[in-house]
Amino acid sequence: MPELSWTLPVARWSFWSSASEIPPDVAFVDPMMRRRLSSLSRMALKVAGDCVDAQTRMRVVFASRHGELRRTTDILRDIEAGKPVSPTAFSLSVLNAMSGLFGIARHDRSAATAVSAGAETLGYALLEAHAQRSDEPAGPILIVYADEPADARYGAIEQEVQRGALALLLDAGEAAQGQLACSVMPDAHAHQHGPKFATQSEALHHCLSTGECAAWDGNGGTWQWSWHAGTA
Repeated sequence: MPELSWTLPVARWSFWSSASEIPPDVAFVDPMMRRRLSSLSRMALKVAGDCVDAQTRMRVVFASRHGELRRTTDILRDIEAGKPVSPTAFSLSVLNAMSGLFGIARHDRSAATAVSAGAETLGYALLEAHAQRSDEPAGPILIVYADEPADARYGAIEQEVQRGALALLLDAGEAAQGQLACSVMPDAHAHQHGPKFATQSEALHHCLSTGECAAWDGNGGTWQWSWHAGTA
């Protein structure tokens, strides 16, 4: 794994935890569409909605290790039982279903990218957003990460995710609240700053909510995040 480091200007961010007793509020979504949302899409759309206004058009980077795997698993169970497959359920079972629903709800046809990279999914979504900003600096980018553990029938999964969602709106200038510094280093070169966490989402949430450094150990490399308030 090569050593990489980059910074992202964060204007807003939002987090939703499965520990919350209040269901995700997605009132901005049309009621007809709202009834079709999975638990994953509800979480994702809730944090995404927290970070944007109705008028601004923006690119989206959606990240999820398992995506709509629960919906896909239900479809496979129906096939196994000889039941007909719902066309709606099938169309919403793809990884990037949330980004499509988000664009439809906002009438926004801006580009959307979906990222899935195992336990390192969130980290590579941040890197993808940085690459897009480097290629085309103008305009905000919304990063949305949402995940939930896979069904038990898939067996034990190494470095399994926690259920939850996180969104960051990247925008430079006066809109930025601060700079998120990201890095990934081979184990031999890693110097730990701050506590380590079991998942990338826990580490990043800790960094954003406390302003402290946080780290996560992957296969062959250590990811680290730090927060610097104010614009660059």
